[in-house]
Amino acid sequence: MSESIKHECGIVLIRLLKPLEYYKWKYGTWRVGLDKLYLLMEKQHNRGQDGAGAVSLKIDLPPGKPYLNRVRSNSSTPIIDIFRQINQPFQELEKTQKSSLLNDAVWAKQNLPFAGELYLGHVRYSTFGQNDIEQVHPQMRQNNWKTRNLVLAGNFNLTNVDELLEKLIDLGQHPKDYSDTVTIMENMGHFLEREVQQLFDKFHAEGHNNIETTDLIAKHLKITNILRNATKYWDGGYVIGGLIGHGDAFVIRDPNGIRPAYYYQDDEFVIVTSERPVIQTALNVPYEKVKELMPGNAIIIKKDGTTTEENIRKAETVKACSFERIYFSRGSDADIYAERKHLGEYIVDDILKAIDFDIKNAVFSYIPNTAETSFLGMIKGVENYLKEVKKEKILKLGHSPDMEELSKIIDIKARVEKIAIKDAKLRTFISQDKGRNDLVGHVYDVTYGAIRPYEDNLVIIDDSIVRGTTLRESIINILDRLHPKKIVIVSSAPQIRYPDCYGIDMARLDDLIAFRATIDLLKETQQGGIINKVYSQCKEQENLPKEKIKNYVKEIYKPFTPEQISHKIAQMLRLEHIQADIEVVYQRIENLHRACPNHLGDWYFTGDYPTPGGNRVVNRAFINFIENKKDRAY
Repeated sequence: MSESIKHECGIVLIRLLKPLEYYKWKYGTWRVGLDKLYLLMEKQHNRGQDGAGAVSLKIDLPPGKPYLNRVRSNSSTPIIDIFRQINQPFQELEKTQKSSLLNDAVWAKQNLPFAGELYLGHVRYSTFGQNDIEQVHPQMRQNNWKTRNLVLAGNFNLTNVDELLEKLIDLGQHPKDYSDTVTIMENMGHFLEREVQQLFDKFHAEGHNNIETTDLIAKHLKITNILRNATKYWDGGYVIGGLIGHGDAFVIRDPNGIRPAYYYQDDEFVIVTSERPVIQTALNVPYEKVKELMPGNAIIIKKDGTTTEENIRKAETVKACSFERIYFSRGSDADIYAERKHLGEYIVDDILKAIDFDIKNAVFSYIPNTAETSFLGMIKGVENYLKEVKKEKILKLGHSPDMEELSKIIDIKARVEKIAIKDAKLRTFISQDKGRNDLVGHVYDVTYGAIRPYEDNLVIIDDSIVRGTTLRESIINILDRLHPKKIVIVSSAPQIRYPDCYGIDMARLDDLIAFRATIDLLKETQQGGIINKVYSQCKEQENLPKEKIKNYVKEIYKPFTPEQISHKIAQMLRLEHIQADIEVVYQRIENLHRACPNHLGDWYFTGDYPTPGGNRVVNRAFINFIENKKDRAY
């Protein structure tokens, strides 16, 4: 993607089902869990680089021994930093005469941090709240009772934090912060304590002493009850992993399946992550062995290792985030790879129209690096078109074709070049002073001599176009230096028209170039009254319950076709000094669904939010735009 947009976080939960001594015997080290944790987090670093954290839990450690260990970092390389912290005690021990104890799994569990059976890791993008260390996951709610200790890490955004906060206040709590992380922690912590207290009263009434009662609570604690009560009023997209101090663990997914989660289980491990291929890589297991956690369900791992997938919330219409498929998730997933190729292939008809079907004078390329797969699909689509062209031309040659003419037809093919080259090193150098804009314009290099000046059309595909800033200030500028006759910018995603509120950092309407283009069109066509009408409709709903709010912002787009909006976007991207014509081609919604049939979450394109809170967010975002407020809409 040419633009950086922050998005969903990533989680890793690992449960070792055997004693640490088993892994020392089989794999030569008791640190197998830690090694897997590092690999699984590093393989998901694409999901968050603002912070990282990890927790280790030791099961059945005697009283007086620390059984929970946590490290967190918000440094520029947070995963490296937390594993530096984790490894430091091991490295220090290696320098002493007791270094041989490092290989003793029993001693390690008793004496070394992060020598445990349960691990919870997290990589974070800070879409809500500040990025100080206190906001970095995993979060902990501590207590002297093991069964009341709660650790959480998640990939989530809730639209109704204000409502949930009021419910906590009604319970008599005094939350320390206004954020979805704190709210979820205190919300779930309340129902954990209530469940524990009910069991405590039950077993005490049966005549058990305190020690016996503690053990019985750990055995009989119903995680399903806690999750059903805690999530009852949640509105948003979420995958949340949790540990309870005595050794139970869980991961829960929202009922619309907005956020992704996958798991693998054998007789040695239970592993849950945000992406499928990272499990395949880390454990060398086939695709079919990694299961998707179903919407509304939780995978629950009891202290004794018993693992079940349980329904927590009734599954709603599945609206899995399509941006996961377009851009966010790793392209090494077999399904995602195929879907991204389809996204490039299905847009070819519109590309051919943009270049008047003149393949001979067209060069095809892509914005590195994540658009490469959709580029392959685009070329496949062009080649399929050329096959039909060749068939028709060959048939016209008759039964005794001229060999020279036949050779010319056979040689017809798409011209493919690597035009844009991303200078990754330059990005890290860019300063914050007044010279920054000039440096930003040089983040990309171009391949000179790859096209014929003033003759060739240049077709270049990107994953999506969000703000358009990098295209306008950098990419189109450098592409124009090659003097193409026309530059066709292709987006494998449809026009992004609405804010996201379930994880992606697209909270403000005026950040979206499709929205800005539409507002300009309304003003140019003397339809500004629509803007005022929508503002009034949004204000009238401002204090309604979220379930009664309608998305009136859709009315902004109704007067125009997608092609009219694309034409206006092209005008906005073309600076005065640009010589080439500019055309922008966006994916069609129907082709997006055709390419990604199982991931129909498209609210940022269509305004069809899967939860009631989404409509409240989009209306609030429009009010903020009109009132020139820079606040987030949720």
